[in-house]
Amino acid sequence: ASTNMSANDGDITIVSVSVHDVRFPTHLDNVGSDAIHPDPDYSCCYVILHTSSSSTSSSSPSSSSPYEGHGLSFTIGRGTEVVVACAKALVPQLINKTLRQITGDFPSFYRSLTRPEKGVIHLATAALLNALWDLWAKVEKKPLWKLLVDMTPEQLVSLIDFRYITDAVTPSEALALLSRHSPEQKKEREERMMKGGYPAYTTSAGWLGYSDEKIRRLCREAVAEGYTHIKIKVGADLEDDIKRCKIIREEIGYDRYLMVDANQRWDVGQAISWMERLACFRPLWIEEPTSPDDVLGHATIAKALAPHNIGVATGEMAQNRVIFKQLLQANAISFCQIDSCRVGGVNEILSILLMAAKFGVPVCPHAGGVGLCELVQHLSIFDYICVSGTLENRIVEYVDHLHEHFEHPCIMSKNPVAYMPPTAPGYSSTMKQESMEKHLYPGGPVWTALKEKGL
Repeated sequence: ASTNMSANDGDITIVSVSVHDVRFPTHLDNVGSDAIHPDPDYSCCYVILHTSSSSTSSSSPSSSSPYEGHGLSFTIGRGTEVVVACAKALVPQLINKTLRQITGDFPSFYRSLTRPEKGVIHLATAALLNALWDLWAKVEKKPLWKLLVDMTPEQLVSLIDFRYITDAVTPSEALALLSRHSPEQKKEREERMMKGGYPAYTTSAGWLGYSDEKIRRLCREAVAEGYTHIKIKVGADLEDDIKRCKIIREEIGYDRYLMVDANQRWDVGQAISWMERLACFRPLWIEEPTSPDDVLGHATIAKALAPHNIGVATGEMAQNRVIFKQLLQANAISFCQIDSCRVGGVNEILSILLMAAKFGVPVCPHAGGVGLCELVQHLSIFDYICVSGTLENRIVEYVDHLHEHFEHPCIMSKNPVAYMPPTAPGYSSTMKQESMEKHLYPGGPVWTALKEKGL
């Protein structure tokens, strides 16, 4: 895929990369608490690509560039320093590379960066690749979703590493999936997005550490704002889950959707029996019922819960496209939950979107955390315009936390609630400098003050 950069931009060269451990003390308010993580601190490995420009219109061979690429990989606090260390270890692979070199043969660069495609090193890869995509979109002066939408099907296919997934989708099949949408159809969908946005659901009412009274209040607020889908955390205590589901149904009624999320808490049999007890509350899906690596376990759960009209949703912790391939091949999921920071950046997500489209499984991304809402909105808008072509059974998670720390926070409409397409160039991943510096771990002023207080 050609970058199509203007002559004045010249060759954008990556000259240095800074990597930061940024953490927000969300444990103080029980934000993010679930059956596995009772006290998370929403955090990220935050990467900044610094560049120089060799302009064809300048007599100077090189000069400082106004472009920076900002990327991140989300964590929940402990262990962020390991992701940071891995990202720093990968930095030499980017130094003195030009944007043209990278994007001109992205699969080759992707393979040079991704070894192995799982674990902490893949999280670090995601942060670096997200920064590269942010840089590319800024150079093109487009929001990332628009950068993708404006590419031809051939250009999009050329960005993907199809190794390990040709038994699920081949390059020619991917090209056919993308080519079935006419320019007129894509233009119409883009206009629809600009007018109405992409539908969203909320998890803000359902953290496991919240009191009954707080859940009721937040449910009422969500209904007033126009939410039609609300998700809660489950899995720690069955009787408590029954009580909380009852409270939420009392507040939102049965004409709105309820989803439940166990965050990998259960064994397979336990997931089935637990959800059979919650079936009377008519949940749309059970999210992450068991280990994210247990493809056949998810398939067993999906088959057992199908008579109850409960779908299985997972993917936020699936470590690469191979796991998604197997989940789809095994009919193990009814909803595919990509995460903008878990797999290998936009390139690998493109392959997952195409596999989901081939298997007819709706993509309902995971979001929240630090910057995940900002990033994933781009991916869903592109998916609708160029891949799926429909909003049926599709909705994106929204959590109302930490958006104020970003230069271009996501913009939400109300009644109905939807993500409005970003207009600023880039991947919406640029954190405010002041916020980053305050929340650096362990030496930033926020953490220094908490340590002094013993918190």
